[in-house]
Amino acid sequence: MRKYSLDYFKSFIFKNSNAEETDVCEGPDPAGGSAEENPERGNWANKREYMLSMVGYAVGLGNVWRFPYLTYKNGGGAFLIPYFIMLAVAGLPLFFMECSLGQFSSQGPVTVWKVVPILQGVGVTMVLVSTLVAIYYNVIVAYSIYYLFASFQSPLPWSDCFSWSDERCGVSPKGLCNVTSGNGTVLVNTTWLSDNNQTCPEPSLVPLPVQSPSEQYWDLVALKRSASMEETGEVVWSLALCLLLGWLLIAVSLFKGIKSSGKVVYFTATFPYVVLLILLIRGVTLEGSREGIDYYIGTQSNLTKLVEAEVWKDAASQIFYSLSIAWGGVMTLASYNKFENNCYKDSIIVCLTNCGTSVFAGFAIFSILGHMAHVSGKPVSEVAQDGFGLAFIAYPEALSQLPVSPLWSVLFFFMLLTLGLDSQFASIEVITTSLQDIFPAVFKSKGSLLTVATCITLFLLGLPCVTRSGIYWVTLMDHFCGGWVLLVAAILELFGLCYIYGGNRFIKDIEMMIGERSSWFWLWWRSCWFFISPCVLLVILAWSLLTVSMPTYGSVVYPPWGLTLGWCMTAFCLLWIPVCAIWKVLRAEGNLWQRVKTACSSAEDWGPYLERHWGERYQRKRCYWRKSSLTSPDSDTCVITNMHSVKL
Repeated sequence: MRKYSLDYFKSFIFKNSNAEETDVCEGPDPAGGSAEENPERGNWANKREYMLSMVGYAVGLGNVWRFPYLTYKNGGGAFLIPYFIMLAVAGLPLFFMECSLGQFSSQGPVTVWKVVPILQGVGVTMVLVSTLVAIYYNVIVAYSIYYLFASFQSPLPWSDCFSWSDERCGVSPKGLCNVTSGNGTVLVNTTWLSDNNQTCPEPSLVPLPVQSPSEQYWDLVALKRSASMEETGEVVWSLALCLLLGWLLIAVSLFKGIKSSGKVVYFTATFPYVVLLILLIRGVTLEGSREGIDYYIGTQSNLTKLVEAEVWKDAASQIFYSLSIAWGGVMTLASYNKFENNCYKDSIIVCLTNCGTSVFAGFAIFSILGHMAHVSGKPVSEVAQDGFGLAFIAYPEALSQLPVSPLWSVLFFFMLLTLGLDSQFASIEVITTSLQDIFPAVFKSKGSLLTVATCITLFLLGLPCVTRSGIYWVTLMDHFCGGWVLLVAAILELFGLCYIYGGNRFIKDIEMMIGERSSWFWLWWRSCWFFISPCVLLVILAWSLLTVSMPTYGSVVYPPWGLTLGWCMTAFCLLWIPVCAIWKVLRAEGNLWQRVKTACSSAEDWGPYLERHWGERYQRKRCYWRKSSLTSPDSDTCVITNMHSVKL
C-alpha cells in the first residue's frame, strides 16, 4: 500500500480544494471585525443587504402595473383568495427550494446542478432567459428615465394637445356631422358646432377616432413609433441615451458585485414604498378615489368569478412570475449567504412582502385612476389598463390632472426607475456569477471588468429596441422569453430535486443549515414539492400551450418572420436542456443505463462549498473522492484539511 506523508496531503488538498488554509482556524478577525465566512467567493456584508436585495428583485414593475389590473379584472377582492392559495401551494415552496439550493451549495444557477448533472441545461436556460430579459427590461427602465426627465416641465408635455400632436388628438370625442344646406349635405366638424353652441342630431353623427394627449405623446414623441415591426427606422437617440444612462447606473452599482449593490439597495429597495405611500395618501384625498378603490377591491368584488378556471390560472401565473421563480436570481442572491442563515424564515418574509406590496400598490394606483375617471366622466373600466398602457399612458394622464402635477409625475417615474434597477441588479448578477462559477480561472479575479463588459454588451444588443420599431421588439421578447419557458425550467427543477436527487436527501441538506425540524414541519413542504406544486405548474403549462396566442401591439400584427424569430428565441433557451443532458450521458462510462445513472447521480464535489460545513455526510463523501484521486484503491485513509484522519 502506497504511503503519503502528512505534508503531502496538506499541500495537495489546500492547493486543489475550495478551502483555504486559513479556514482551519476559525475565530474573530484580529482587527475586531467579523471576517467573511467565505472570503474566496464572498458573502453579504450583513443580513439587511441580502433581504433588501431579495425584496428588490422580487418586487418589480409587475407589482405596480399588472397585479392591480388582474385583481380588478378577476373579481376584485375575491381574486385575493386564489392569489394567496397559489402563493401557499406554488410560489412559496419553489421560492424556499431555490433559496435553500443556492445557499447550501454557494453556487450559481449553472454549477448548482452538480446536484443532478443531467439537468445542468436547466441552469443554462435560466441564465439565457435572464440575459434576454435583461436586454429589453432595461429598455423599460430607459422609458422611465425619459419620462422622469420630461416630468420636470410645467405643464406636463402630455397634459394637452400641443404642437407635436396631430388632428386625432383630443380630450373629448370628435366627429363629423351631416348637415343639410342649400348645396346639399355636407360634413361639419362637431367641434365647430360646439363652439357655436350647436349640437349634432344622433342619426347625423359620424364619430372619428380620437387619442388622448398622453397616448399620442407616448407614440409620437417618446417612441416615435413606426407603423409596424418591418419599418425599423432610425435610432431614437433620446431613448438610446436614456438606455445608456440606465446601463451606467447598473454598472456603477454592481462594479464591486454584492459589496456595492448591497449598499445601493438601501435606497432603491425602500424608496418605492415611500412613493407608494405618498401616492396613496394623495389619492384617497381626491374626488372619485372611492369609486376607483371599489372597482379594485371593494364593493365590486365578485365571488362568482372563483368558479372560472381563468381566474385561478391568472393567480398562479402572477405568483410564479412575480416571485421571479426559475430565473436564477433567487439562487444567485442566496448563494452569497452564510451557510447557517435561516433561509426558511427569509423565504416567508420575502414572499409575504412581495404579495403585500402588490396589494398595497393597487390601492395607490386605483385611487388616482378613480379620480381620473371622475374628472373625465368615464367609468373606471375604461381607464384601467395594464402593462405599458398603465405605466406610460393612463397613469401619466391621471397625474397630469392633479395640482402640482410635475411633482407627482417625478415621484412616480422615479419609483418605476428604482423598481426596474433592483430587478436588473439580480439579473446581471445571474450572468456574472454563472460565468465566474463556470470559469473561475478566467473570471474570478476580474469581477469588475466582467460586470462592465456584460453591461456594454447588453447595451449594444438593446439598441434595436430603441429604434422607431423598438416597442415591437420589446413586446416580442417579453412574449416569447419570459413565458412558459420558465414553467418548463421550474417543473424540471422540482422533478430533479425530488425524484432524481431525492426530496428526503434535500431536506437533510436543508437541516444542515437551519437545524433539524419535526416530521410535521416537513409534511407540508413534502406534499408541495412532490405533488401539489408540480401539478399546479403542469396545469399552468398545459393551459398556456393550449391557449397560446401570437403577440400584437394594439392593432398592429407581427409579420411572419417576426413570429418565427420569437419562436427561435424560445427554442434557443430550451435547446440547452436536452443538449447538456446528452453531453453528460456521452461523457459518462459504461453501457447506456450506467451512463444515464452516472449522469443522474450528484457529482463527487457536490455539497457545501466550505469544508467546515461538510458534516459527517459530506466529509466522508468528499474524502473518498480525494482518496480515489490520490491513492491506490487499497488505501484506507484520507487526510482532510482539518488534519483529522477518517477511516473509510
